[in-house]
Amino acid sequence: MGELSEPAPAPGRWRRRLAWSAGLALAAVVLASVPWLWTTVAAHGHVYDEAEAPAADVVIVLGTAVGADRRQPGARLAGRLETAAELVNSGRARVVLVSGDGGGASGDEPAVMTAYLTERLGVDPGRVVADPFGLDTYDSCARAREVYGIERALVVTQSYHVSRAVALCRHVGVDAVGVKARCAECGFGLLVRKSVRDYAASGKAAWDALRRRPPAVESPPDPGVRDALDR
Repeated sequence: MGELSEPAPAPGRWRRRLAWSAGLALAAVVLASVPWLWTTVAAHGHVYDEAEAPAADVVIVLGTAVGADRRQPGARLAGRLETAAELVNSGRARVVLVSGDGGGASGDEPAVMTAYLTERLGVDPGRVVADPFGLDTYDSCARAREVYGIERALVVTQSYHVSRAVALCRHVGVDAVGVKARCAECGFGLLVRKSVRDYAASGKAAWDALRRRPPAVESPPDPGVRDALDR
């Protein structure tokens, strides 16, 4: 005699299993979204378009990939720098802190940023300070406060990144106002990809903020920004 097969689960049991699985999936999505919601809520009311940005002594430009020649900024970085230069030229900022990875895979971000601001966009070199150890957004914010003594600043980056940047800077003690950077080559597909990436990165941001992680590179106080403001 063949083995008797087990009876199929009753329809009610299948519905309960489906409801339980759907509930778990929903809970996972909500839990995963908490860090992103934190960055969004923390930045609410502190993000502006370039034309409406308020004034502050310092504008922080966050680094990103430089161009293939390693001497010119990539399109997104150029947009950030052009926005910062306009803030200086219009009198809404006095000093620019360019913060990025001095040993990045694509090149020396702060060096490229400084050269583009001063040689291409006409910003006074005495008003540009470079931090080569802004290895990520959290480090840029923490070092701006701890190393350069910045208490209030405009923070320039693209729209998909600006809420996370503002939330982190405000968390570490910088009264940060985000300014959405220009992005001439930001098509719909790129914005979607970058927004998804930033959604995922918000988890690390929230964890760094929660444990008050020290910057990857700790440095003694640097008077560069204060000296530039005193000129």
